[in-house]
Amino acid sequence: MLRWIRQQLGFDPPHQSETRTVYVANRFPQHGHYIPQRFADNRIISSKYTIWNFVPKNLFEQFRRIANFYFLIIFLVQLMIDTPTSPVTSGLPLFFVITVTAIKQGYEDWLRHKADNEVNGAPVFVVRSGSLVQTRSKNIRVGDIVRVAKDETFPADLVLLSSDRADGTCHITTASLDGETNLKVCVPLGPENLLLRGARLKNTKEIFGVAVYTGMESKMALNYKCKSQKRSAVEKSMNTFLIIYLGILLFEAVLSTILKYAWQAENKWDEPFYNQKTEQEKNIVFITFISDFLAFLVLYNFIIPISLYVTVEMQKFLGSFFIGWDLDLYHEETDQKAQVNTSDLNEELGQVEYVFTDKTGTLTENEMHFRECSINGTKYREANGKLVPEGMTDDSPDGSTPHLIGDELLFLKAVSLCHTVQISYDQPDCLVGGGDPFSHANGFSSNYMEYYASSPDEKALVEHSVCCFRYKLLHVLEFDADRRRMSVILQTPSGNTVFYSSAFVKGLRTLVVACRHFSPKEYIDVDRRLNMARTALQQREEKLQEAFSYIERDLQLLGATGVEDKLQDKVQETIEALRLAGIKVWVLTGDKHETAVSVSLSCGHFHRTMNILELLQQRSDNECAEQLGRLARSRLKIMMHGLVVDGASLSLALREHEKLFMEVCKNCSAVLCCRMAPLQKAKVVRLIKTSPEKPITLAIGDGANDVSMIQEAHVGIGIMGKEGRQAVRNSDYAIARFKFLAKLLLVHGHFYYIRIATLVQYFFYKNVCFITPQFLYQFFCLFSQQTLYDSVYLTLYNICFTSLPILVYSLFEQLVHPHVLQNKPGLYRDISRNAMLSFRTFLYWTLLGFCHAFVFFFGSYILMGEDTTLMGNGQMFGNWTFGTLVFTVMVITVTLKLALETHFWTWMNHFVTWGSIAFYFIFSLFYGGIIWPFLHTQDMYFVFVQLLSSGSAWFAIIIIVITCLFPDVVKKVFYRHLQPTSTQKSQVTWGGGAGRKNLWSEETLTIPSDSVCSHAYAQGQTQSVHVRHTVIALISAAGGCYIAFPSSFQYSSLVSRGKNNRPFPILCAVCCFFHTLCVCV
Repeated sequence: MLRWIRQQLGFDPPHQSETRTVYVANRFPQHGHYIPQRFADNRIISSKYTIWNFVPKNLFEQFRRIANFYFLIIFLVQLMIDTPTSPVTSGLPLFFVITVTAIKQGYEDWLRHKADNEVNGAPVFVVRSGSLVQTRSKNIRVGDIVRVAKDETFPADLVLLSSDRADGTCHITTASLDGETNLKVCVPLGPENLLLRGARLKNTKEIFGVAVYTGMESKMALNYKCKSQKRSAVEKSMNTFLIIYLGILLFEAVLSTILKYAWQAENKWDEPFYNQKTEQEKNIVFITFISDFLAFLVLYNFIIPISLYVTVEMQKFLGSFFIGWDLDLYHEETDQKAQVNTSDLNEELGQVEYVFTDKTGTLTENEMHFRECSINGTKYREANGKLVPEGMTDDSPDGSTPHLIGDELLFLKAVSLCHTVQISYDQPDCLVGGGDPFSHANGFSSNYMEYYASSPDEKALVEHSVCCFRYKLLHVLEFDADRRRMSVILQTPSGNTVFYSSAFVKGLRTLVVACRHFSPKEYIDVDRRLNMARTALQQREEKLQEAFSYIERDLQLLGATGVEDKLQDKVQETIEALRLAGIKVWVLTGDKHETAVSVSLSCGHFHRTMNILELLQQRSDNECAEQLGRLARSRLKIMMHGLVVDGASLSLALREHEKLFMEVCKNCSAVLCCRMAPLQKAKVVRLIKTSPEKPITLAIGDGANDVSMIQEAHVGIGIMGKEGRQAVRNSDYAIARFKFLAKLLLVHGHFYYIRIATLVQYFFYKNVCFITPQFLYQFFCLFSQQTLYDSVYLTLYNICFTSLPILVYSLFEQLVHPHVLQNKPGLYRDISRNAMLSFRTFLYWTLLGFCHAFVFFFGSYILMGEDTTLMGNGQMFGNWTFGTLVFTVMVITVTLKLALETHFWTWMNHFVTWGSIAFYFIFSLFYGGIIWPFLHTQDMYFVFVQLLSSGSAWFAIIIIVITCLFPDVVKKVFYRHLQPTSTQKSQVTWGGGAGRKNLWSEETLTIPSDSVCSHAYAQGQTQSVHVRHTVIALISAAGGCYIAFPSSFQYSSLVSRGKNNRPFPILCAVCCFFHTLCVCV
């Protein structure tokens, strides 16, 4: 029971020994000193929480956030001492934030549990008590004998015991692990030939294997990186800003406390006779000072926006649905849409500086296609399934190939026979009636056979060059990396012996094909040498190499083949778009150097004109250091450099020469790492991630060998490959094809970042506006800790009155049209390096908040400071009326400020913007117009009604709002007109296709003909234009906002040359400002 509890809490460590003893079928010895070993169960866990640790673990993670922890302290202070505000004002928002965040994170983890349960609950067959029983995958134990049938995946790491094949071997594919679709042969009881979890059984009816590694101890799971909480750059900036605001809060609280005691030290502020301090109170000045300090801390605590976190969480959660709904990210062929596994990193998609990508299955389809061949000096190509000499056309409509003779036929025989391809018959009925599975034309198709090969090149060649001949296989000379070839010895139907060999050409997917004919005497010698080498008990490998060298000589060259690894659609365009966006692309692959370079060149990762630097086959630290030094000193007059490094050299470079290696990499536009182990990929990502510049990294891959780098990177993306979902389950986002990465970053990443960056800055701004008048008010009430606002207003300001407009803004805002973002990848650079949350921008929003707060307070004070008889009947206004006036001006101003920042208007923006202001007025009328029996005190009774009855109050509200917003409008006008950014220039591009018109370059504005602008500039050139679009852009010099209009409106196009008529944009901005706010189109 104790162990089960520890497992549920996540504290039960796996088996730590370097060796293990596995008893097949769990038949443990009955005698002797047997100590049972404890192994992990077979569950795969990608989730963060369990039902038992969710509450404590989630609370711990949430209270690591500065704002949450701060408000918890404030709430406890309010409970312990007498404070100006009720504990509800802090406790209720805190509870709301914690609950909503926990629900959101719990839901996302539930989805991970659901995916895990599908894998862990898969049916499997195991041998128990001598019989075959069905159970679930999670119930497999180390030592169980497991039966796996054809096309099933291995549920654990198994050692092969037996198969239905005569030689006891089996064939597997590891596409879900490494993306490789080629066939691999596994022999029984071979420790180097583990049947790895996630691999798939092919071309074998069934096998039996013993489970040796299960669950999180399997090789696939060990490649996973320890799960940790990923935090975006925006969240880190938020914490930094919160610390600054916490410093402002402490400064205001300390200053208020000091001034309170300084002013009370004067005799004129002595307490009245009926409220004199006792001797005990006079002796505990320090305790009173601390109590007053805490009271001021509670009074000003709303400067820390706790609701910021819940709004951010809701924005991330709701905004993540747009990725799944985007039809441009939907792959129709596989019926797969984009998937969001965690929404905490949405804005990080707009900050990526490095992309680390796998090659096989990510950039390529891993499908080899026969393209051309050379036979006896004549070049042939494939055309409509037929072999056609270069320069000739295919005139055969039936798809049949011409009869091949001589060298062509001998070449096709060699290609068809020199291989290790296995054949699977998908339709056994084809053999009924004496049918021949090879009875098809001498062409490039096979209707009834499926091919599996240890090399995808072999598979492609055999599929396209099968000949209908019967040969007896005598010997196979296996492929090895030193010889770079494989050969076969065959007996022809006529009884002769022939030798075929195919060798790889270095650097290319090209095979050179040759043959040799043996006389009976020569074959007897060859057979003897091979049998002696293969049965040798000592130095078997050396003797086999000698025999192979003896046989593979005096060959007759027949020709060469060219095979192409098919790239995924639009890979080259995607990589180029990322490069234009300022994103560096690194390819990390386990493939050999030549193949990796070939694919990098074909996909545009390397350019033909690029200077390729190499760090390959380094055998010592000194050799590696010398080569790195040479690469670092190279100052060739070439625009771009590319670097190729292999896994062994990388290990040496990172051991003692990390800085030098990083210097070389930074000077390269593209880097290719080949022969990489899974954990080496993660190490490379960590190297860049932790460099002094701290760039944002993204890793993308499709196999289980990519999981470690996907988890290591700031953002991990899984490709939904043909087999397996390990990368998808452990990623933050999943897409069906690499080409979707461009829109995911350039459009969705751009939108998410500018939305949440504005959200964060706006929240700090509106909370400075909220609390600064409270601080100023203390100078006028002798720092008595009297609150300026009613407690209900304190609680509802961030929850109700100002929450919906910024939430809707953060869901729908678009600075630029999506098509423009995709067509101009360079716009991505405008938001890189967290540009919209820089200290300069933060300082601007903070100072703007303080300025507006001073205008709110002193504008209202000027109105009511000397004469509070603002009613016609001489009735006086009081303290609560003054506070309500400040609060009313503040709610309207901060809402309209967001309206000025909005560029993309929808009906929902209009509804929440004007609806929030209307809701505040309606709520205040009901709250202050009725005596509520459940309230102990009702200071606000009839206050709001009295305020709205004064014409002076209405006039003050209008003047204060205009005073606050007008300077901001003028500032936007001048900046957009004199120093426009590339994003602002792109905002004024409208239309589509070849007829797209750049309004900025022609300095034109498209506005309604009945607007104030058209009347204000009646003497300008006007031209009536009938717009047939349902939505057009109203581009004002103040904000460049898009507004929805009916399709049948008439519009005027006002043309003005900015160099000759600079006052016009300012005038137009002012007119558009009033038109947008007052008329609302």
